[in-house]
Amino acid sequence: MPDQPQMTPPSFTGDEMAARESELILNTKPTVFALRGQMLAQGRTDSVLAATENLTVRLKVYASGGENELHAHPYEDHSFMILQGSAKFFGPENEEIELSQFQGIMLPKGNLYKFFATSDEPLVMIRVGNPAHKNMKSPNRVNQQGNEMKGDSKENKKEEVIFKDQFFGI
Repeated sequence: MPDQPQMTPPSFTGDEMAARESELILNTKPTVFALRGQMLAQGRTDSVLAATENLTVRLKVYASGGENELHAHPYEDHSFMILQGSAKFFGPENEEIELSQFQGIMLPKGNLYKFFATSDEPLVMIRVGNPAHKNMKSPNRVNQQGNEMKGDSKENKKEEVIFKDQFFGI
């Protein structure tokens, strides 16, 4: 049996996240993880919880109003499941849907989307994707014009992270 879950690892930049996923992929035994993270007053965090060569699980936390820009993952199917708060998701024609706690969305590879947190409380989501960065073709994120767009870039509305003294899952 696997060890007891540990505190959620810290948020990583894109390169650090890929390195963390590569490290976790080396473990071929069952992995137990905890859904725990620090709440935010500003910005967003992305923490790798578990990974195999074909699947990643991450905890994402967004401050109220936190958002990203229209983008697609051309080689990755992925899904978001909301644990706390709510978010409005948009497609390329400004079609929209609001999701709240215990709802989710499946995004097949190549679909353009963006979202922002709509609740007063921080948005906490699980993100499950396939495959892991190691097995993904490049670029793994593109803008509406098909050009690479890094997740932690100014173009993707990256802001300085300001933590609250509150936690999810503790």
